[in-house]
Amino acid sequence: MNGEAAPVTPMRPTRKCPECGRLSRRETFPFCSPRCQAVDLNRWLSGRYVIAGPAIDEATDEG
Repeated sequence: MNGEAAPVTPMRPTRKCPECGRLSRRETFPFCSPRCQAVDLNRWLSGRYVIAGPAIDEATDEG
């Protein structure tokens, strides 16, 4: 070893933040900041994001 540190390779490639479009950071991947993480979480918790599933027939749910 010659005493020089090898260059560190990032664990993940940088990508655009899904909220604002800036480059993501390792600490908050895939977002660029804690603020964008919070905005996304708020959208999930408030029901703005929905995962589609099969339609539920309420008449068959009652028995």
